[in-house]
Amino acid sequence: MDALSSAGSRPARGRLGALSSGAQAPAAPWARFSAWLECVCVVTFDLEVGQALELVYPSDFRLTDKEAALGTRSSASEFVSVEDRGAPGPPMTDTMTVGPPCHCRQVKDSSMKRGYFQKSLVLVSRLPFVRLFQALLGLIAPEFFDKLAPCLEAVCNEIDQWPAPEPGQTLNLPVVGVVLQVHVPSKVDKPDCSPLKQCGHKNLLPTPLVLSSVHELDLFRCFQPVLTQVQTLWELMLLGEPLVVLAPSPTVSSEMVLALTSCVQPLKFCCDYRPYFTVHDSEFKEFTTRTQAPPNVVLGVTNPFFIKTLQHWPHILRIGEPKLSGGLPKQVKLKKPSRLKTLDTKPGLYTAYTAHLHRDKALLKRLLGGLQKRRPPGALAALLRTHLLELTQSFVIPLEHYMASLMPLQKSVTPWKPLSQAPPQIRPFHQDDFLRSLDHAGPQLTCILKGDWLGLYRRFFKSPHFDGWYRQRRKEMVRKLEALHLEAICEANIETWMKDKSEVEVVDLVLKLREKLVRAQGHQFPVREETLHRAQLNIEMVIGSLPKDLQAVLCPR
Repeated sequence: MDALSSAGSRPARGRLGALSSGAQAPAAPWARFSAWLECVCVVTFDLEVGQALELVYPSDFRLTDKEAALGTRSSASEFVSVEDRGAPGPPMTDTMTVGPPCHCRQVKDSSMKRGYFQKSLVLVSRLPFVRLFQALLGLIAPEFFDKLAPCLEAVCNEIDQWPAPEPGQTLNLPVVGVVLQVHVPSKVDKPDCSPLKQCGHKNLLPTPLVLSSVHELDLFRCFQPVLTQVQTLWELMLLGEPLVVLAPSPTVSSEMVLALTSCVQPLKFCCDYRPYFTVHDSEFKEFTTRTQAPPNVVLGVTNPFFIKTLQHWPHILRIGEPKLSGGLPKQVKLKKPSRLKTLDTKPGLYTAYTAHLHRDKALLKRLLGGLQKRRPPGALAALLRTHLLELTQSFVIPLEHYMASLMPLQKSVTPWKPLSQAPPQIRPFHQDDFLRSLDHAGPQLTCILKGDWLGLYRRFFKSPHFDGWYRQRRKEMVRKLEALHLEAICEANIETWMKDKSEVEVVDLVLKLREKLVRAQGHQFPVREETLHRAQLNIEMVIGSLPKDLQAVLCPR
């Protein structure tokens, strides 16, 4: 996935997610910085007034009241650790309202009513580079808490010297005496490729700290306590089911939620998710009410109070304290919701859901055995990620094949029915027809797992993920048809078509062709430069064949 495709570009600084209007100007101050981050915030927590923004840098950056609350609620509002902990945040997108990456610190202070002071360093960005921002916070947070504002200014100036995050590029990013080497993902990257392995850095001093990914979490590390239930959790994520993750810390909560939402890649996760949700969040009443069904949200929490208030949610994952001595962590068990207690609830996946697919015992044996034999964590992480990727692909490929069969044949895309008519329409998606096609083109062709695949597809059709996938694929197909139709028009002999057409029909052609050209030039559908050029020449030729008065109307000077 091209990580920058949804983030877009920013010609000028302004409010988070908003673009300044006007013509493009020369590079503005902090232009390179804003290609990576919107701003860096320092948040303090006061027992009486709650969280408050202490500092925003660069100082000219403006946060709205809503954005300020967004930036603080994931950090200091309900922190339960004893000392430094980083709480990584999820991708910042136009449709999600979730917390950014932050690093929190608590220090004992007898002068404070609560017995300690609490402060958070928060990175605000629209890029989904979770791993990079984790590493960045790990480097700059200790320096900041030691040297405060001057350190923050120096770090931001260093980031302002970084090259732009161009997809497909391997970059060296210097900060606080360390060089981070990263590869910016692009659409052409293969899931199992590691571009950084081929990137030499013998001449760089200091030797770079190489990040294997800027956006992918270590799924094996995140899923260690739930390996025996990972396939059930994959199904719940695939179906967009409401799920509460009750974890011992914001870090574990955030990483587990992000790992869960990423385990269905390459399918886009279309539901909401909150890596670290607290009682101070504005949706607290909405999520805890029992008067309506829980929303399709993955909720990460740390306060045991939520066991009682969210007891009506259909799926609750309780995670225990991480094992510090290494070795095989205790695996959570599948438990009935009726066994859910308050406060002292034991670790487990509390759900009445029954998995549709049989568990892959061979994979589980390899993962748990590898952990016991202390195999390299990277190898186990790659094994788990590959399994989940192939499982999702096996599920999606039949959908893709059936969807492709709904596309009109290219030979039916002709300009002669009539020339100014819209291209042929995509046939509707009939769920029963698709299910019948699974007999000869189902997931069994690429996946060895047995089970009720039909039942899984039937539930998937009711999920937000099917709706999101179908809308996106249909949009892409419509754009392809538009491109084919424009190419057909440009390759047609328009002069021959015009011979028996009225002026009204010819003018209608000009208007339709102009509309298509504008959309194509705006990259609303993919066409070659040659096609754009021919379309422009055809428009000029058709207008030139009309009377002078109509030419003046169509091409006013």
